[in-house]
Amino acid sequence: MEYNDISYEKTGNILRICHNRPDKSNAQSTRLLAELDDALEHAKNDDDVRVLILGGTGKHFSAGHDLVDGLKLRGDYTVEQHWQWEQEHFLGNAMRIWDFPKPTIAEVSGACIAAGFMVANSCDLMVASEDAYFSDPVLHSMGAASVEALVHPWVLGLRKAKELLYTGGRISAQEGKEWGMINHVVPREELETFTMKLAQQIAKAPPNAMRMLKRSLNRTADIQGYRNAINAHFDTHTVSSSTKEFWDIVNKGAAHMVEGGKKSSS
Repeated sequence: MEYNDISYEKTGNILRICHNRPDKSNAQSTRLLAELDDALEHAKNDDDVRVLILGGTGKHFSAGHDLVDGLKLRGDYTVEQHWQWEQEHFLGNAMRIWDFPKPTIAEVSGACIAAGFMVANSCDLMVASEDAYFSDPVLHSMGAASVEALVHPWVLGLRKAKELLYTGGRISAQEGKEWGMINHVVPREELETFTMKLAQQIAKAPPNAMRMLKRSLNRTADIQGYRNAINAHFDTHTVSSSTKEFWDIVNKGAAHMVEGGKKSSS
């Protein structure tokens, strides 16, 4: 596949894949998600790749799903069609990152909102620039029960996750580090260099043992209920995005939803 909405750059044993729509704040188009899935599959089968960095070109990591693109392509879908499509492409994309057999690092700068937040939290580790911020305003701006994969309580704790989601506010990179979601916070100009050095250190580990270790760590989360909780929330999310309340907001137009998301995260 030819990549347009992502970049794919390999340096030694490190692969950096970036959202590459800086003029759209790296909002995730349908094409971007298809390209990301293709890149993940390619990287999974490339024995030279030992660590994956997932970032964004330009100012922001990602402003979330491209709502205009989604309404244009899927605005007339039935509930059943939405459930099937989002299960494969929204929830599925997040889980394919979670299940990626090699270590993954989210390299976050600027805005990391809604689906962008979901994608970043599906990675094993997170490095953020000092100007990074995180928000899931979907409840307030769209009338839906958060994004498709509710990772928030697993990375923030239940109390902080409830506060963030209930208020539709945002948290800074430093707050995210204090709450255990972020591993490192660095100056913006040092983000790529720092993340690359971390990835290179991880890449020194024997690759087969690393795969086995990651599988055990993810199984620990699954035994605690991670996968079941994520899947259960997805069905709830689908119902919440099928209500009259939701469609009353949607019918006001994608531009209104986008603006509402920006205000909630400011």
